[in-house]
Amino acid sequence: MTVLEVAWLTARLASVTTLLLLVLSTPLAWWLARGRSRWKAPVGALVALPIVLPPTALGFYLLIALGPQSPLIALLHPFGVRTLAFTFQGLVIGSLVYSLPFAVQPLRNAFIAVGDEPLEAAATLGASPWAAFIRVALPLALPGYAVAALLVFAHTVGEFGVVMMLGGGIPGQTEVLSIEIYRLVEALEWDKAHKLAGALLVFAFLVMLSLLLMERRVDTRASRS
Repeated sequence: MTVLEVAWLTARLASVTTLLLLVLSTPLAWWLARGRSRWKAPVGALVALPIVLPPTALGFYLLIALGPQSPLIALLHPFGVRTLAFTFQGLVIGSLVYSLPFAVQPLRNAFIAVGDEPLEAAATLGASPWAAFIRVALPLALPGYAVAALLVFAHTVGEFGVVMMLGGGIPGQTEVLSIEIYRLVEALEWDKAHKLAGALLVFAFLVMLSLLLMERRVDTRASRS
C-alpha cells in the first residue's frame, strides 16, 4: 500500500469513529451530567478506564471479545459473521471503546455548563424535556461537541496498541498510519518513518492549538456575558 492509501484508511477509521461516538456518547454524557443515580461514579470510572488501561491490554480483551471463539460473535453466526478480529469493522469497534472517554468527558462538561436555568426557562414556556434538550441544551453544548470531535479524531489517528492487537496491520484492511511507522522502522526505512512521524507531529500540534484557541474563545464569550 502507498502512504496515501494508508492515510485514507486511517482517515476513514477516525471519521467513522468520531461520527458514531458523537451520537452514542450524547445520552451517556447527558446522564452523567444530569442524572442522580448512585451508579454514576462506577459508570464514569468504567467509561474513563481506557485512559489509564494499557492499550495492549485493552486490545487483548477486545481480541478475545471479537474473535471466533467469542460468545458475542456466536450470536452473529446466523448472519455469516465468524469473527470481527483483523477486520476494519473490528477496528471501528475497538476505536469506539478506546476513544470513548475523549467523547464523553467534553460532552459531559458541556452539559454541566448549560446549567439548570435555560432548561427551566424552556419548561416554563411549555417545552417538553426532549424539546428543551434539542432546542436549548444541544445548541449551548456545541463547543463541547467540537472539542469531542477533535479529540476523538486525533486520538483515533494516533492509536497503536489497540490497532496492533486487534487489527494486526493487514494491508488494505487494518494497516493505519501508526502501524505504517512501526513497519518502516522495522524495515530500517528511517527517512520515510521520519517524514510520516513528522507529519503526525504537525497534525497533533494543530489539533492542540485548535483546542486551546477554542477554549480561549469560549472563555472570552463567558466573560463578556
